[in-house]
Amino acid sequence: MDGRELVRAVKEIGTARGRRAWRAVLRHRRTDAEGLVPRGAERARVPGPLEGTEPRPGGGVLRFARSRLTVRVGVGGAVFWGWDGAGPEPSYAVLGGGPEPDPRAVLEPDTGGGWRVVSERVTVAVSRHGALEVRTPGGAVLRRELPPRWWDPVEGAGGGGSRWLQRAEVQADARFFGLGGRARGPRLRDGEYRLWNTDPKGGFGPDTDPLYITMPVQVVVADAGTHLAFYDNTWDGRVVLREGEEGAGSGADRPGWSELRLEGGPLRCWVLVGTPARVAQGWAGLTGAPAVPPEWALGYQHARWGFGSAAEVRRVVAGYAERGLALSAVHLDIDHYDGHRVFTVDREAFPDLPGLAGELGAAGVRLVSIVDPAVKAGDAVHAAGLEVGPHGAFVRDGKGREVRGEVWPGECAYPDFTDPAVREWWGRLYGERLAQGFSGFWHDMNEPVSFAPWGDATLPRSARHVLEGAGGDHREGHNVYALAMARAGWEGLVRLRPAERPFLFSRSGWAGMQRYGGTWSGDVESSWEGLRASLALVLGLGLCGVPYSGPDVGGFGGSPSPELYLRWLELGAYLPLFRTHSAIWAGRREPWEFGPEVEREAARVLAERERLRPYFVTLAHLARRTGAPYVRPLWWGAPEDRRLRDCEDAFLLGDALLVAPVLECGADRRAVRLPRGRWYDTATGAAHEGPAQVLLDAPPGRTPVLARAGSVLPVRRADGSVGLEAWAPARGRTGGGVVIRDPGAGFGAGEVERYTVRWAGEAVVVADEAGGVVSGVEVRGCRGWTAVALAGREVAGQRRVDGQCPAGGVGGGARSGELGWGAGRALVFGASGRSSGWCGAAGGVRDGQGRARSGEPGWGAGPGRALGRECPP
Repeated sequence: MDGRELVRAVKEIGTARGRRAWRAVLRHRRTDAEGLVPRGAERARVPGPLEGTEPRPGGGVLRFARSRLTVRVGVGGAVFWGWDGAGPEPSYAVLGGGPEPDPRAVLEPDTGGGWRVVSERVTVAVSRHGALEVRTPGGAVLRRELPPRWWDPVEGAGGGGSRWLQRAEVQADARFFGLGGRARGPRLRDGEYRLWNTDPKGGFGPDTDPLYITMPVQVVVADAGTHLAFYDNTWDGRVVLREGEEGAGSGADRPGWSELRLEGGPLRCWVLVGTPARVAQGWAGLTGAPAVPPEWALGYQHARWGFGSAAEVRRVVAGYAERGLALSAVHLDIDHYDGHRVFTVDREAFPDLPGLAGELGAAGVRLVSIVDPAVKAGDAVHAAGLEVGPHGAFVRDGKGREVRGEVWPGECAYPDFTDPAVREWWGRLYGERLAQGFSGFWHDMNEPVSFAPWGDATLPRSARHVLEGAGGDHREGHNVYALAMARAGWEGLVRLRPAERPFLFSRSGWAGMQRYGGTWSGDVESSWEGLRASLALVLGLGLCGVPYSGPDVGGFGGSPSPELYLRWLELGAYLPLFRTHSAIWAGRREPWEFGPEVEREAARVLAERERLRPYFVTLAHLARRTGAPYVRPLWWGAPEDRRLRDCEDAFLLGDALLVAPVLECGADRRAVRLPRGRWYDTATGAAHEGPAQVLLDAPPGRTPVLARAGSVLPVRRADGSVGLEAWAPARGRTGGGVVIRDPGAGFGAGEVERYTVRWAGEAVVVADEAGGVVSGVEVRGCRGWTAVALAGREVAGQRRVDGQCPAGGVGGGARSGELGWGAGRALVFGASGRSSGWCGAAGGVRDGQGRARSGEPGWGAGPGRALGRECPP
């Protein structure tokens, strides 16, 4: 107990809930004292020398003096190895034991008395003392695992299984990412990271570790290549990371290294190599494809702990409607429950919840319900759970007594979601939520949490779990508790409504949780540091296979300034889960609560999210097909670019957009690092060539967003239909994009539409997969005289829009540096991007907000002049 915990513990004695939490902690400690045998004397062990081999499909077994190692390369290049007889199964993360062995990969002798397995995509070499190397086909070593160390209990000296340590070396230039949701990320600096899902007991910032989702998943990016390493073990552990250093001149390199210590369980690992996109696809194939949220769940959502009544919900929703602000869903927190008890309703505050849900649904707004795992002891749900199976549905200790903890309803029991029978029972309970009119669900407090004034706020480590029939205690079951709860909810919802994709996201989880939905940041603090941590969490979780996530916009527990709130809203508009949320004691999060200026800018932010929602639908379906996250680090397409590897304050949204959020107080401009290629500033139309660093304006309400030249993406038009937006490729180049439209509420995969964009003479043409020209496309990014040589006429059947390129565009004038044209008149913009006049049919230039600079042309359908240059006829 540190000083901070001591102060908290003393304060909590003064409240009834605090005193109950004290009693729960003391009770848990007694349980562990009875149920956990103290560790006694231990004997250290290493594999020893190699004594023999046994070839098997895809690899083989190598027998050492004091251990044996199984190595297997699967179809597609996934590498598995396990010590002491550990195999791929059982696993909560990996589906079906992983890919089939590669029949072409064989175990063969290597130099120095070692052995190797060679496949098309990867080579695995094992030394005669148990060191293991993962190499590229060209021979570069991506990862070198040193011989592991075990600490085995001496017979009769104490309890518990073997603890172990595994140290791995990586390239000197490598950067570490992953390990689940880390506020310090996305790049993981030197330090120690714990593998134990944890409620941080209040708001967290960049220095808080661990958080709600921890995973033993490392993504390592180096010049030699990218690889993912997953140690499939659910036990409590710690990872120490140290980045390497390249030697100056002819000096030797110091490799980076990772050291993993786990308190028990199997020593086994999967490694995937290749480009970032290939690694992501392999990870999704190994642990399951991400769930696709319903289309409405990709819009803006509003949550609050403390709505308090149906009348308040109606007031907030009406506020959005009256101001013309987009809103997809409202989330109800624990205050809508009767006494905070799960699967109940406070009938006084919400007398007709189904009626409220129907009323909001008619306006296009869904209701989403919180679901906590803790069940109030003695209530109806608890009584029903006691009838499940021979021992009931709840976690018990080693003596068969029900484990109780302190949560919001009071004294609670905890369902054991690692028991299939309990998952089936729990899944049926969501029928009550559906009958109340809820369309989606968020799982909270599922690390799981039992309030504690000091120490770990969770169940006793000796608490027993079924673990799919294998049996074990909470040291092994803790990290997968939320994953198993998500599975119970998902499978129950599918059974209850088989024609609809469930919407479910969870505060905690483990590797494979993407199969059942997404997550959110949890109780991030309301600060600029919390804003930066929000982005780090989304990027890190995406690299670990969880593409649908987002923060509580504005932070959870504080009252953000108008500037911070607006900047957070701007960031959230480009993240998969776009949701405001706040604690009962914190300020409101409705945009109009922050003043008229913020309300005005927020309207534009929400409108842009609605415009891009079809693009998010495409990214969601692509994530399911390919494993690629919606939000990607800048190095995604160029991992060899070291400057991009170190860039943590910008990201790619799919392949088409680069988003550079403002993460510092008072900033109105920011530097943006660009990957290779041409990028258009979507606000000004200016083109920038990468790789480079550019300085862009970022006034309040505008986040710098750049579009990749040659990209095609779906957008929502003003009339609500879905259209295409294309960005002109550089001259002599082509581009394209993929569009997947929402297939409806069910599990349909959605039809993939592929488009190409190219220059055809003096016009930009967008064509479908069959080569047919697509009409009605907004083409942006055309620059120069040739872009408007056919002004005033239809080009290749595409829609003409005044003030942009002949192939189409947005109305209202050309952007900075672009030529304006149209039927009758066209706005002319100067280098600043401000309107500087227009040429009309009668000829001449009329003043706008400014004047075009000398030599910048502008013209319409009739003759005219623009600062000395004739408008073309």
